[in-house]
Amino acid sequence: MPKTGYLFCNKMFYAKPSHIKKGWGKYCSKNCQYRAQRTGKDVTCYMCNKTVYRSIKDQNRSKSGNFFCSKSCQTLWRNKAIYSGKNHFNWSGGKASYRNILTRTNTPRECLRCECVDSRVLAVHHKDRNRDNNKISNLIWLCHNCHFLVHNYNNESEGFMVPVA
Repeated sequence: MPKTGYLFCNKMFYAKPSHIKKGWGKYCSKNCQYRAQRTGKDVTCYMCNKTVYRSIKDQNRSKSGNFFCSKSCQTLWRNKAIYSGKNHFNWSGGKASYRNILTRTNTPRECLRCECVDSRVLAVHHKDRNRDNNKISNLIWLCHNCHFLVHNYNNESEGFMVPVA
């Protein structure tokens, strides 16, 4: 009864003599065969440090040189490193942060005209209509409907506009 061992896992197993003659019988299992024929290497995930296998083709395909265990880790990295701040395609020089400025204050999130509190429809209105003037005293919350009325009808804008001198 021929017993043979393979260099990959060093397990002793039985192989038929006819299989050995044909060049078969080198692996103890399909799993052992698969692991022995891999040509890539184990790399660590850039975000969570989990070890994952990547083939040579996958290694050459990486533009950043970083490897990830899943799409969620890749997306977390991409949102932090590539698509944030000046690298984001909608970046406009940091001037459009007025919504965040008003959110960080203790100003109640409700429309000052109709008192709507649904945050999904609230917009920030510049009293002097100058989008570069992001002082807290110049910013107020208005719902989209009231914001439209204030910008397009003069009689509706009383009290929500700074008089132009």
